[in-house]
Amino acid sequence: MTPPRSPKLQAYVERSNRTHREELYEVEDIALRLDEHNQQLEQWGKIYNYIRPHQALDYLTPNEYYQNWLKSHSQPSVSLM
Repeated sequence: MTPPRSPKLQAYVERSNRTHREELYEVEDIALRLDEHNQQLEQWGKIYNYIRPHQALDYLTPNEYYQNWLKSHSQPSVSLM
């Protein structure tokens, strides 16, 4: 276990938490019901992964970055005949 808000120990997690806080929790009215809150989180996940560009990924979305990675790391087809 690491203490909360300890960026030197868990920098990536803390940075992710900051992004979620600034771009979701401080902007949206968060539902009090768990099922509605989960729907909001699912919608935010789609925005975060498919719409929102990320500076660390050369301003690509994570999905675009992944698709580019797949293209550059594709394995040649192997024929058994």
